[in-house]
Amino acid sequence: MRRTPHAFVISLTPFDTAERLDEEALRRHLRRLAATGIGVYVGGGGSGEAYTLRPAERRRVLEIAVEELRGTVPVRAMGIEPRTAEEMVEFGALVAEVGLDAMQVYSLDIGHLGQPSPAEMERYLTDVLGDISVPAVLSTHFSVGYFFPVTLLAEMTERFSNVIGINVTNPDINYLVQLTSALDERIEVYTGLMTQALAALSLGASGYLASEANLAPRLCMRVIERFRAGDLDGTMAAYERLLRLSEQLYRGGGSMRATKAALGLLGLPGGIPRRPRLPLTDVAAIERLGWMLREFDVAGEEVTSTP
Repeated sequence: MRRTPHAFVISLTPFDTAERLDEEALRRHLRRLAATGIGVYVGGGGSGEAYTLRPAERRRVLEIAVEELRGTVPVRAMGIEPRTAEEMVEFGALVAEVGLDAMQVYSLDIGHLGQPSPAEMERYLTDVLGDISVPAVLSTHFSVGYFFPVTLLAEMTERFSNVIGINVTNPDINYLVQLTSALDERIEVYTGLMTQALAALSLGASGYLASEANLAPRLCMRVIERFRAGDLDGTMAAYERLLRLSEQLYRGGGSMRATKAALGLLGLPGGIPRRPRLPLTDVAAIERLGWMLREFDVAGEEVTSTP
């Protein structure tokens, strides 16, 4: 069997003008995402700003996600890069207690540009996977400065039945080629790079993760829907539009900052970043975002029928 094509959004976390967690805005945002059928990761270290969340806030984000999404779309906890296996295990206990569908297991970040040895990578994954009870998606990501060997990831999927997938964010497409070849097709494989989305699908991977879906979830899902339908022209047209939208977001001051600013221009929930990140204030950048929203008719496609 081939993996079922799908997409996940790495949800942002709304903060109000006093930088407090805005629970109502989060609920509205999650409902908007769920209406498109996209899978959702919450509490992530990138667009989710999870490094700024206090323990009680982290729990509330997970609880709200369960209340709004469980049983409607896949809802998973992403978390942040840990310094020890114990940190990841503690996060797993919280995820199990709150009741999300699954969690991501980030690569170990030992700090000071240090990289664990292959034996230390194996021990870390063994310690974590042996102590968490929820389904796990392993992350291999350039943010920590190294990647898990493909052979180690394949071994972990065979040893631990709770491993259901791998999230791959590696600019080297050959790594993705090797991984999809090495894993049983029961294991999900998602690329974290928008530029690899179609390549991943062509390799038989599950699909892609997209922070861009915070702004344009319907467009992100159209790529998947057209691909599932075997509509090559429709897939390419949607993907081209998504790539151009993504480029404008990154040009507009960083994906998360620009996304929150764009949502504000549309009157949609998103809030502002929390320090140390700062809201987008550059007038030219904000004007460019306004042009982008009009050029790609984001209001017409993404705002209509928003819950």
